[in-house]
Amino acid sequence: MPIHNTNVNTDINTDMTTPSADYAPSEHPIPPHPDPAHALPAPQRLPASVRIAVIVIAVIILAGIIYRVIGGLTDERHLANQTRLDAIPTVDVISPIVSGNTSEIALPGNTQAFDDTPIYARTSGYLKQWFVDIGQHVSKGELMATIETPELDEQLQVAQADLKSAQADLNLAITTSNRFTNLLKLDSVSQQETDVAVSGAAAKRAAVEAAEANVRRLSQLQSFEKIYAPYSGIVTQRNTDIGDLINAGSATTTNTAKELFHIASVNQLRVFVAVPEVYAPDIHNGDTATLTLDEYPDQVFTGIVTRNSGSIDPSSRTLNVEVDVNNHNGKLLPGAYVFVHFKIPVQSREPSIPSDALIFRAQGLQVGVVRDGHVHLQTITIGKDNGKTVEVATGLSPTDKVILSPSDSLAEGQPVNIATQPAVMQ
Repeated sequence: MPIHNTNVNTDINTDMTTPSADYAPSEHPIPPHPDPAHALPAPQRLPASVRIAVIVIAVIILAGIIYRVIGGLTDERHLANQTRLDAIPTVDVISPIVSGNTSEIALPGNTQAFDDTPIYARTSGYLKQWFVDIGQHVSKGELMATIETPELDEQLQVAQADLKSAQADLNLAITTSNRFTNLLKLDSVSQQETDVAVSGAAAKRAAVEAAEANVRRLSQLQSFEKIYAPYSGIVTQRNTDIGDLINAGSATTTNTAKELFHIASVNQLRVFVAVPEVYAPDIHNGDTATLTLDEYPDQVFTGIVTRNSGSIDPSSRTLNVEVDVNNHNGKLLPGAYVFVHFKIPVQSREPSIPSDALIFRAQGLQVGVVRDGHVHLQTITIGKDNGKTVEVATGLSPTDKVILSPSDSLAEGQPVNIATQPAVMQ
C-alpha cells in the first residue's frame, strides 16, 4: 500500500477549500480533484479596473459598428436619392415670342449675270488670232479675234465682177432703149421693138440691183472676220485657239459649230428666287430685298425686286421672282449661291418658336411643354415657316415653356428639370 503524506494532503485541501477574502463561493462549488498532485490551480478573477476597461472597449467597438451600419444605410439612401435625381433629365426651355408688325423669310437663290452671251462665228474659216482670254474685262466694240476666210474673199471678188458686168449690160440696155424711143418718134421702128428695148433695160437694172445685193451680203459676211465684244463685260470662257477650223452658225444637232467665247455683264446681277405660294401676295415689284453669302458672313448686299413671273409654277407651287443687285465692286460672282431675305408683313400676331423645338411623330406635329415639372406633349398647328423659326397658329400661348431640342425618348408625363438659365430666342 502506498504511503500518503497526510500533512500535504491536508494543506492542499485547505488551500482548495478555504476561500480567499476576494473570492465568493458560487452556488455550485467545484469539487476537489481526485488526484490533488495533478490538480490545476484555482482560476483567478480579473481585477475590477481591467474588467471596466474591457467593457468600455467593447462598448466603443459596438458603437463604432452601429455607427458604420447606420452611416452605410444613410449613404445608400442618399445615393439612391441622388441617382433618382440624376435620372431626371435637365432641359432647356424657351417661351414663345409674339412676332411684330413684320417678319423676315430667307430663301435660296442663284446669281446670274445681267447679260450672258455665247459668241459664235458668223462666217467659216480659220482662226487667225485671238486677243482676249478668260477672266479679262472687255469694252463694247473691242476686237476679240480675227478669222481668215479665203473662200469668202474669192466669192466677194466674183460678186463684184458680176456687178460690173451687170452694170455694163444695164448701160447698153439704157442706150438701146433711148435710141428706140427716139426712132419711134420718126416712125423708123415699130412700137413692139421699142417696148422690147425698154423692157430689156428694166431687166438689166434689176440684175444690177441683185448683183449689188450679193456684193453687200458677202461684204457683210467678210466683216464678220473680225469678232467684236457686243457689250462691256468679262470673258468667262475661251474655247478656240489659233488655226482652229471655224464653222459658221451656232451649235445644233445638225451643225458642228462651236462656241468661241462666252462673255457676261457682271456690273449688275440678276437673282432668281422661287417664293412659296403662301408668300406670293406679299412680294411686290420695287420692294427691297437683302442678300447674304457664306463667303461674306458679315456683309449684306441690297437688291430691288424688279419683276416676277405673275403666275404660280404648278410643279413647285412657287412664284419666280427676279431681284437685281448692283455689283460695281465685283464682289458677287455669277452662279453664286445666296440667301435672299424678304420683309413680309404679319397679318396676325402669332407666337414663334425655333424650328428645332418641333417633334415629328405619328400623332402629328408636337412640342414638349414643361408643366409642374413634367412633360406635356402639345399638338400644334404651323401658321408660317420662316426657316429657323416657325409661327404657331394653334396650340401654344406666350407663357408656355417649350423644350428646345427634345430627345426622341421624350414621353408624356416624364419628370424633367429646367436649366437654371433659360434659353433666349434669337
